[in-house]
Amino acid sequence: MPEPKKIVLASGKVRYRAVVDIGCGENGNRKQLTITKDTSKEVKAEISRIENERNAGSFVAPNKLTVGQWLDMWLEKKNQDLEPTTIYNYRVSLDRCRPRLGHIRLQDLTEEDVEAWMLWSLKSGRIRGKRAGTPLGVTSVDMTLARLKEALNRAVTKRLVTMNVAANLYIPRKARKAERKVKEIVPPWDVTEVQKFVEVMQSDRLFAPLLLSLMGLRPAEVCGMRWEDINLENETLLIANTRTMMGNLTVVEKDTKSMASERALPLPTMVTTTLRRFKAIQAAERLALGADYVDSGYMAVNEVGEVLTTKQLRTRAYLLMKIAVLRRVRLYDARASCFTYLANNGVLDHILARWAGHTNVKTTKRWYVKPDVEDLRGAAQTWGGLVAAEGEVREKL
Repeated sequence: MPEPKKIVLASGKVRYRAVVDIGCGENGNRKQLTITKDTSKEVKAEISRIENERNAGSFVAPNKLTVGQWLDMWLEKKNQDLEPTTIYNYRVSLDRCRPRLGHIRLQDLTEEDVEAWMLWSLKSGRIRGKRAGTPLGVTSVDMTLARLKEALNRAVTKRLVTMNVAANLYIPRKARKAERKVKEIVPPWDVTEVQKFVEVMQSDRLFAPLLLSLMGLRPAEVCGMRWEDINLENETLLIANTRTMMGNLTVVEKDTKSMASERALPLPTMVTTTLRRFKAIQAAERLALGADYVDSGYMAVNEVGEVLTTKQLRTRAYLLMKIAVLRRVRLYDARASCFTYLANNGVLDHILARWAGHTNVKTTKRWYVKPDVEDLRGAAQTWGGLVAAEGEVREKL
């Protein structure tokens, strides 16, 4: 242990100082830490603590890195492994906590700091015009908290902090229950509503791409579909390309969401017929415009051949919903209508998961199979057999 040296400050105050080795940096250079205390005993105690923690493998060297700076570094590293759209969503999530936590030194961040941000967000965290106002949704706060925990876990691994101070924080159950009481939950369409939508959109130019949405394709998969991916002779299509958007502004073209999402699907007869008709419409439009037509090769295009964005496809769908006097639901929720119907009608789990583009059917059933009260009607009738034969009940009544 180095012996503390007595130093006299300009003010005349006496202090004690020692320099200790704390390991090596990433480049192999020796790293040292200067310890300055009021007494020699305090310096020796600090040296002893550092040596014990180094021997135990728990020592963390002091640094001035702020939470905001670490989040930037963490996102830069994640950028090497994640899709641009995923990184964009990560940034949006973490931007919600930066104003209140970003300036805090990473090693000074406490559980109380994170909890205070969380409770504030649930109360008035939605920013409008640079001013806090209405409550931020539980899901949004939960996503930010999850990303923050992930970033702090990495900071622990990198020996920047000793522990993840947010590890044991969760959205209070009361907050979840309170939101459920006031938040309107829009269920996906039932069979009658789907059929009404189909009836109205049959005369629309975009009938084919919208019908693919009702087949369970994601909007990004529909907009990324190319004619070369569609085999009208064999009545199959290949989902291997997507065109999505970041913030409804920037189009991002990439491969499928996951390996399981890249899949081949058979085409129902109605979809095949509709796609043939749409291809013929595009051929006529190309002939009419000649050199002015944009021959992009995509299936979902406008009258001049320009590829539709997911925003444009949704806008068209919402207009048709209004014309049909239907409840407005997200176009993405057509997946839930599709998979609920398939599950209710006996499609096997492994087929259902493959159709949805999921590795595990648990994902499909958890997020997309949403039976309504009418879907449960058969269960109610089956229950009757538990308590009495149907004929006996009628006779007694």
